[in-house]
Amino acid sequence: MHEPAAHTIIRVSQGRSEQLQRQVVEEYPLRLRVNGRELATLVCSPHKLNFLLAGFFRLQGFIDSLDDIQSLGVCSDFGLAEVRLKGDLPERLQPTLTSGCGTGIAYNLPQQLLSENKQRPRHYDSDSVLRLMRELNNLTEQYRNHGGIHSAAIGDRDGLLLLHAEDIGRHNTLDRVAGEAMFRDIDLQDLMLVTSGRVSTEMIAKAARLRIGLIASRTSPTDKAIALCEQAGITLIGYVRGQNMEVYSHSQQLRISAGGERIAGVTGVILAGGESRRMGSDKSLLPIQGARFIDHVYRRMASLFDEVIIVTNSPDLYNEIPCRKVPDIYYAQGALAGVHSGLSHAKTEKIFVVGCDMPFVSSAVVKEICSHAEKGDLVIPHSSSGHEPLHALYSRSCLPAMEQVLDAGLKRIVRFFDQVKLVELPASRIRQFDPQERSFQNINTPEDYFRLRGTLVSNDGSTPVRLKEHSS
Repeated sequence: MHEPAAHTIIRVSQGRSEQLQRQVVEEYPLRLRVNGRELATLVCSPHKLNFLLAGFFRLQGFIDSLDDIQSLGVCSDFGLAEVRLKGDLPERLQPTLTSGCGTGIAYNLPQQLLSENKQRPRHYDSDSVLRLMRELNNLTEQYRNHGGIHSAAIGDRDGLLLLHAEDIGRHNTLDRVAGEAMFRDIDLQDLMLVTSGRVSTEMIAKAARLRIGLIASRTSPTDKAIALCEQAGITLIGYVRGQNMEVYSHSQQLRISAGGERIAGVTGVILAGGESRRMGSDKSLLPIQGARFIDHVYRRMASLFDEVIIVTNSPDLYNEIPCRKVPDIYYAQGALAGVHSGLSHAKTEKIFVVGCDMPFVSSAVVKEICSHAEKGDLVIPHSSSGHEPLHALYSRSCLPAMEQVLDAGLKRIVRFFDQVKLVELPASRIRQFDPQERSFQNINTPEDYFRLRGTLVSNDGSTPVRLKEHSS
């Protein structure tokens, strides 16, 4: 039997990575030309092809015995089988696409698509991949009970499950989630796909057309799937089990987390104050998909930080949220007073601040900002609209400068920036983790609110889903 080829992979185990060689299953596309007609492409293993072809013809009803095969030749270099059978093939063949291997699959994606994907480097986190696979495992009751059902899921970069499907065919599961995404107008670009089954080229071709950026499986990929992922700029991961995984392509797009999802030494601070004059009501309490804005924000912050604080002068509004609520020390002096209070009450030297009306907090963006914590007193990202002080990291060393501004009766949060060591992250860097800059989207008016209401949708009413944006 043909010896499988060895590929260099990155194995991740318990947050540690190492480079090694692994043999992978070879996937062999065999074009079948019968009596001069192009019949099908069989996706197979490249051994004992005469047995495969004879069995295929027998089960298709084309032959009854080997005597019905006049000639059979295979050109392994070109992946072509030339066959001459006794009698004629039916004029109109009725093909049956099986739920296993694909037939008639095109393996050459358009060069424009390949180049577009290559020009879009993505960034993912190993913890997010593990989280999404756990979500899929929790949903695959039929797979566990019967062993004959495949499953697949689409998730965002933070590992939150957006779409899920089950079918007897692994390819069908991807078709199902792609179809549901069309019905629900969900943009799959740069999202993650996890699957229970083996990953072969037809799966990669479909995912590339959807512009998915990462594919992960509980089992193995084939050799040609790896090659196609290299061409398409897709990160391909196999054997995702427990805390372990093996990365087969574009490992540079995957950040390996050193175990544990929470960020050490930083307190998450949610600013729930503000007069909400333009909104006309408290923004933090507005409902979206069965929860308030602040509930969505808190859940994400609690997954990132050991301590979360809500800065509010109305703590009774948030009794159901299990964290400390602290008041402004400088009463009613705007967002600067809120950041000051968060820093003053936090148990840590640093805080990450977010507004209560920013429901699209991205774990990847937050981790990127916090990774620069030791470089200055204030780490602030930029978006295409400018700097984002309500999505930034502040150190306790900022307190004297803040108090000097507040004592002068000034409210603008930027007034103390020139007195501290400022680290600015350019918008181009942030867009590597959040291409649409949704982290910085907030609401100030009723129009903002109604425009964003449709962007938190899910099967269970709890998972944020990114919808395609339409021009008005």
